[in-house]
Amino acid sequence: MKDKPLPLGKLPYALLGDMLDRFGARTDPRVVMGPRFGEDAAVIEMPDCYLVTKTDPVTFATEDIGWYAVNVNANDIATRGASPKWFMATVLLPESGATESLVESIFSQIRRACDDLNVTVVGGHTEVTHGLDRPIVSGCMLGEVAKDGLVTTSGAKPGDAVILTKGIVIEGTAIIAREKKAELCRLGYGEDYLKICADFLYTPGISVVKDALIAADVGVSAMHDPTEGGLAAGLYEIAEASGVGIHVDRRNIPLLMEAEILCGEYGLDPMGTLTSGTLLIAAPPENADSIGERLNTAGIRSAVIGEVRDRDYGLKIGAGGRETELAFSSRDEITRIFE
Repeated sequence: MKDKPLPLGKLPYALLGDMLDRFGARTDPRVVMGPRFGEDAAVIEMPDCYLVTKTDPVTFATEDIGWYAVNVNANDIATRGASPKWFMATVLLPESGATESLVESIFSQIRRACDDLNVTVVGGHTEVTHGLDRPIVSGCMLGEVAKDGLVTTSGAKPGDAVILTKGIVIEGTAIIAREKKAELCRLGYGEDYLKICADFLYTPGISVVKDALIAADVGVSAMHDPTEGGLAAGLYEIAEASGVGIHVDRRNIPLLMEAEILCGEYGLDPMGTLTSGTLLIAAPPENADSIGERLNTAGIRSAVIGEVRDRDYGLKIGAGGRETELAFSSRDEITRIFE
C-alpha cells in the first residue's frame, strides 16, 4: 500500500532500490558513480582527478549537531579513498528555541570540526523552519581522489578479509547517553560514567577519515561507513553492492563495554544500532596484516571479523562452529529510544 506510513530511519531497502532504479538513472557521462544502492558518495570525473561528493543530515542528535554533520559527511568521502576538502550546510532551526546563541553554537561546531579535518566551509543556508521540534543540519561535503586511488563499496571480492576498526555502536552509545541522560541518572547511572559514554563522539570518535585513508594507502577492495542499521546493515550493503556473500565471526566483533551496557538498558541489538565511527574494510588477505599494523601504529584498534564469500553463500554470522543468517534492517535500533 503506497499510503502506508513509513517507519523512522532510512527508507526500507526494497523501496529505496525501486526509487533508484526508476528515478536515479545516470545521464552525464562524467558521472563515474551516481545513485546506487550501498554507494554513499557520488564520483564525478575532473581533468586530473575525481571529485567526490556526499550529502547527509543529522537528525537523531541535538548536542554538537554541527560537529556531527561535518564528520559523518567526511567519513563517506574518505571511504572513497578521497580527502575531504569543502563543506556546505543547510541548518534548519525550530521556531521554539531558535536563538542567536544556538546559531552561534552550531556555526562554531561546524568550524571546529572543519578545522580538525583541514576542510573549508564554502557556503550553505540557515533558516527558522515551521514544524520542527529540534535543529536539523544537512551537510554536503566534497573531496578529491586520484583516479587510480578510487575505492567503492561495490569492490569486495570472494576471499577478501573483512576488517572492522575501533568497535561497534560508537555513535549510538553517545546518543543514548546524551538524549537519555536524565532518565539514566534516575536509573542510577553516574554523571561521570555518562560523560564517558557521551564523549564516545570524540573518543574513540565518530570520524573514520584517518582509518580510511590509512587502509586505502595499503590497498583495499572496498570500504563502507556503517551508520543507520548498524554493523549488520553495513555488511548487507557491502554484500549487496558487490554481489558477494559474507561470513563474520561474532567472537571477533569488538563491542565496547559501555555500548553493551546502554544497549542492554534499552533492549537494543548492538548489531543493528547506529555505529558511525566504525569502518568496514574488505581487503586482499595478504594486505590484512599490514592494514592492522598501520592502524595500530596510528592508535586505531582493528580486528579481522570475517571473510568475503561467493554470493550464493549469503550473509551469515557464526561462533564456535555454528552459524546463522545475519539479520539486518534499514530501520536502526536507536529509533526505539525516541518512541
